[in-house]
Amino acid sequence: MVVLNKIYTRTGDKGETALGDGSRRPKHDARVDAYGTVDETNATIGMARLHAEGDMDAALARIQNDLFDLGADLCRPDMAKDAEAEYPPLRMAQEQVDRLEAEIDVMNKALEPLRSFILPGGSALAAHLHLTRTVSRRAERLATDLATQEDVNPVAVKYLNRLSDWCFVAARVANDDGKADVLWVPGANR
Repeated sequence: MVVLNKIYTRTGDKGETALGDGSRRPKHDARVDAYGTVDETNATIGMARLHAEGDMDAALARIQNDLFDLGADLCRPDMAKDAEAEYPPLRMAQEQVDRLEAEIDVMNKALEPLRSFILPGGSALAAHLHLTRTVSRRAERLATDLATQEDVNPVAVKYLNRLSDWCFVAARVANDDGKADVLWVPGANR
């Protein structure tokens, strides 16, 4: 259980922060950058939810919770030491990726195949989902870069990859099942 009685601690005033295992890293560290961008992804979903209702809002709420799991996973280095931890570290599970895939498949059934690339936009919800898609892609790039330097749960990377796909399909759903997608017209302004 997390208890936050005091929001500022001053422990980061010199440019360092604590990871999930208690070790300290510079705030510009690759691991901190990766889980910080996951947090940013979560914030963009919060903005999208201002325009979502019903099943879409419920799905976005589940994803927000997953992203906290993902941040907890990424802030805990050295998976080899998980068994030694005082509390079992929270790691992303394949079931979370599978759920995203199943939801993508259901949403995609109502959509016509694409014949053009889509410009980010359309409805307010779609525009916010496109923003989330791009921020989650950045989080994925940072997580894959981190994985070249140190241990990263491969399911965490898969989740970010699938999340951007989920957001793309959900944005099409939010654009009247793709009927209101804003299509790219190559060379339109020449």
